[in-house]
Amino acid sequence: MLRADVKPSDPIDEQPSIGLIGMGAMGTMYAKHLAEAGWKKINVCDIPEKFESLKLTYKDEPSIAVHRDGHGVSRISDFIMYLVEADIIHKVVAQYGPSTKVGATVSGQTSVKTPEKDAFEKYLPPDINIVSMHSLHGPTVSPVGQPLVLIKVRASDDCMKFVENLFRGFRSRYVYLTYEEHDLITANVQAVTHAAFLTMGSAWASQRYYPWEHGQYVGGIETVKVNIVLRIYSNKWHVYAGLAILNPSAKIQIDTYASSATDLYKLMIAGDAEGLRKRIYAARQKVFGVRPDEDGCSTPIFLTEDILDQFSIQKPSSPSPTGKNTSNSHLSLLAMVDCWARLSIQPFDHLQLAATPVFRMWIGVAEYLFRSTARLDAALDVAVHDVTYRSDDLEFVVAARGWSQCVAFGNFDLYRERFESTAAFFESRFEEANKLGTAMIKAIQESNGIGK
Repeated sequence: MLRADVKPSDPIDEQPSIGLIGMGAMGTMYAKHLAEAGWKKINVCDIPEKFESLKLTYKDEPSIAVHRDGHGVSRISDFIMYLVEADIIHKVVAQYGPSTKVGATVSGQTSVKTPEKDAFEKYLPPDINIVSMHSLHGPTVSPVGQPLVLIKVRASDDCMKFVENLFRGFRSRYVYLTYEEHDLITANVQAVTHAAFLTMGSAWASQRYYPWEHGQYVGGIETVKVNIVLRIYSNKWHVYAGLAILNPSAKIQIDTYASSATDLYKLMIAGDAEGLRKRIYAARQKVFGVRPDEDGCSTPIFLTEDILDQFSIQKPSSPSPTGKNTSNSHLSLLAMVDCWARLSIQPFDHLQLAATPVFRMWIGVAEYLFRSTARLDAALDVAVHDVTYRSDDLEFVVAARGWSQCVAFGNFDLYRERFESTAAFFESRFEEANKLGTAMIKAIQESNGIGK
């Protein structure tokens, strides 16, 4: 085995050969940052049909060698990472695992680790080290300061140090978990958060118009909603499908979220202001520790609404239909905090441990709403007494239950169809939204000292 303290500055014949199987968005990101860190021997591959295009892409990058398939990568690499979808990890490892170089270390970047672990243990030779990984951010987000999960499955302490040194140049924050801890935490941090934004997108698309261009959804909280919805739908469907469908904890959470949205909506249309307030204030106390008799005001942990306003997709060109401030019930946020409370999830426990940029923003706007009694009461008042956007809330509930059923069925084809049909509606806005979303994430990170 190579030295545990190997560095990119070492002579090339002392450097490890690094293999990446799967050159989608995350594979491309990993290749880029490994090359920028100074590693000289990086082997990459994707499906054979992409061989020629990959060769063209990296023809001027001497540190990256393109191979026709995973056999070529596996047999010569000291460290091999599988960057493929969770639902095909068994197939890919079964195909290329037997070619793994003797004594090599194998890792994976799937969002759900249980299937990955099963595949590695079933198809890799017994003399192979296994140290799995997961960068908890998207391919367009800088890895600096972001959590990078390391899972020691079958490896020595020196092997772990070797892997840590390989990725030191990412300047990520290492988080050490087991497979089981990873899947539970990513369900808490990612699955139900993604479900909320997927639901918002489906609800808006079903109405066939962009709400923020009709005097709605342009304020600080809405800025986060809109930009993250568009950012998620601009990605590939499989980024979210495996995490939701293959993670048992995620299924429970997504179902609970849909149930929370339904229950709260029933209280709204019944005009049960007291019942709604009692339930939401109980959730606020359980999640944020604010008693009903406390105001709960505090400085938001992320950004103020005024700062977030600079990232709006579009300012309203006309007043809202009521001529009033465009307040709304924030049903998506009310349901989220209610869901956390019902499942006894403490989101702040994960904030420093394994928070993704999207989760960080979602907690931020939830806290912004719930820690202010004035803002929370205004949302509850709109929920019960203002029917202007009641149809929007209905569409949201329908979409939430639809996504929950899709995940419960475990049907990847149905998931893909729902995702891509919604994404097609927003496609013309992706470029603009991604630029603004990236700027917004950067601003939030800088305000919290991340990536400095």
